[in-house]
Amino acid sequence: MYDANHLIRQLRDSSIGREEDVFARLPDGGTVTFGALFAGAERMAAALAAQGVQPGDRVAVQVQKTIQAIELYLGTVMAGGIFLPLNTAYTGPEVAYFAGDASPRVVVCDPARLEEISAIAGGAQILTLDAAGQGSLRDLAEAQDGFDPVSRQPDDLAAILYTSGTTGRSKGAMLSHDNLASNSLTLRDCWRFTQDDVLIHALPIFHTHGLFVATNVALFAGAQVVFLPGFDADAILEAMPAATALMGVPTFYTRLLADARLTRERAANMRLFISGSAPLLVDTHEQWQARTGHRILERYGMTETNMSTSNPYEGERRAGTVGFPLPGVEARVMRDGAEVPAGEIGVLEVRGPNVFQGYWQMPEKTAEELKPDGWFITGDMAKIDADGYVTIVGREKDLIITGGFNVYPKEVESLIDDLPGVLESAVIGVPHPDFGEGVVAVVVPEGEGTSAEAIKTALSGQLAKFKQPKEIILLDALPRNTMGKVQKKALREAYAGLFA
Repeated sequence: MYDANHLIRQLRDSSIGREEDVFARLPDGGTVTFGALFAGAERMAAALAAQGVQPGDRVAVQVQKTIQAIELYLGTVMAGGIFLPLNTAYTGPEVAYFAGDASPRVVVCDPARLEEISAIAGGAQILTLDAAGQGSLRDLAEAQDGFDPVSRQPDDLAAILYTSGTTGRSKGAMLSHDNLASNSLTLRDCWRFTQDDVLIHALPIFHTHGLFVATNVALFAGAQVVFLPGFDADAILEAMPAATALMGVPTFYTRLLADARLTRERAANMRLFISGSAPLLVDTHEQWQARTGHRILERYGMTETNMSTSNPYEGERRAGTVGFPLPGVEARVMRDGAEVPAGEIGVLEVRGPNVFQGYWQMPEKTAEELKPDGWFITGDMAKIDADGYVTIVGREKDLIITGGFNVYPKEVESLIDDLPGVLESAVIGVPHPDFGEGVVAVVVPEGEGTSAEAIKTALSGQLAKFKQPKEIILLDALPRNTMGKVQKKALREAYAGLFA
């Protein structure tokens, strides 16, 4: 029955014969079996088909994290549709752009936004699903009875994920059945996930990390998940003694470190802590290991590629690096059209079955970033050391050119972050009348007594003059997006007139 749909067949393979086993443990104490999950997905697929969804049609989804939303993802793929998850924080005008660009057949939204979304969704059918998993879509699905998955090929699209749009308008990354399936299989094996695992799932599911890493890997392994609606330190710490793995962003780990209940004893049953979506500070690595006895495994990926590199499961997990290219994935660092020697900085490019099919309705942009031979230009500045470990030093667009010299923000940030009394920092370039760009450090102090002058003095002996911040700004917190990435664009805009 499931042989016809490439991704769905593989997602379901590991639980065949285990339909009564628990897939998800819910916050209210309830459970969802593998059999119930896929039966619910079949009903969702039937409901979408009843709304006219044909193979290749887009289904745009802006809803809270529920098991029904996971069933909707699976059901969309079963129906041959293309799943288009949207950040729950997106405003009406942002959703209007996505709807206009992707022309979805169906839009699923929270009932509270029904009127607003109906006015901007074009000719799409509008269905609802709330934070309790109820709504018009659920009602429609409950009236259905089974569904035979539509035949799909490995290169057919399974999802479109819009990039965050930090440079210009958002681009829709087209991901195929094989992009998702091959990456999930690789991660399952590299990270040693099996049906004995219990994964604490506290990530959002509108993003690659929570949907295509956490959810897909758990299903590929036939593992169980503790399914949390979002980050909740109490719930994570309560789940930890009976769990085996946690996938998170750096903010998860810093917040858990601030809780005295995080102990070596509480983490004794855990075998793996994984971090991604934003850089993890070396200090966080070291504090986590000292407190729990575990070394966090950091990995690297993008919306366009899913995961491309990972520190090893066995072997040295090097703080500050994102490890090696995954099996089947190639990585190289390029500058001026040539590959640079080991240890030198350039733009990271990756190639492999994980790399997307291009940007939706943007052939020119696709041609700029995805080469005919399959290499994808990530836009991340990186270096690969003599041992093969990849280190991300920042986005290409974050490179600061001051007085004709290149400054890589990561180098300056690392030195500032190591100073006593500093929690974290973000280094940016803003317009400067003499130098073109001036180096500015935005610093979050830790405790009392940290001053801009003290930081400047500490850096003066460690950095060339042109790399030293011309201004240091102290803030209570850095602006971040929902995945914990520092929003340097917002900082550049806020301080654009600093040297005017």
